[in-house]
Amino acid sequence: MEQHSPLSPTTEKKLRTGVWIVTVLVLVLVGLMRRPELRIELPDGISLAFLPAVHAVINSTVAFCLIAALVAVKKQNIGLHRRFMSVAMLLSGIFLLCYVAYHFTNVETKFGGEGSIRTVYFSLLITHIFSAAVSFPLILFTYLAGWADRRQAHRRLAKITYPLWLYVAITGPVCYLMLRPYY
Repeated sequence: MEQHSPLSPTTEKKLRTGVWIVTVLVLVLVGLMRRPELRIELPDGISLAFLPAVHAVINSTVAFCLIAALVAVKKQNIGLHRRFMSVAMLLSGIFLLCYVAYHFTNVETKFGGEGSIRTVYFSLLITHIFSAAVSFPLILFTYLAGWADRRQAHRRLAKITYPLWLYVAITGPVCYLMLRPYY
């Protein structure tokens, strides 16, 4: 059966352009939030220090959604797959907003572990950050292809995107748990 996109080629092209624009803006924003001179002081009595734990819960839930979505698609339950992927997308968007809010309002926490645990932590952190940066546009393009019902493109992209996204969703909470004693 031939698949037809519910999106016009013009609309889909605009959305693909939007993905690149959003990707660049997010990467610039993430770079800027590391600059101490751009730190935002919150009013007395207001703190976002609780957000790292929220980030870990959100990422863990995203990992669950990704695994559940894979199981659903393997069972050919496309509707359930779409719902799990939509929840994963929504949660990832919320995560990104919370992550930026936290890092613009809090001093970066330094890892205090020593020896081999330090090597493990930074290996996980570096691969987590790299995978997050690479997977961000891939996630958006993969979701767009699925939404547009371009299944071949969606499957091709998902083979790359899925393991990266799952890795990010799992290593985020692991890094949080390793950094938690130093908050």
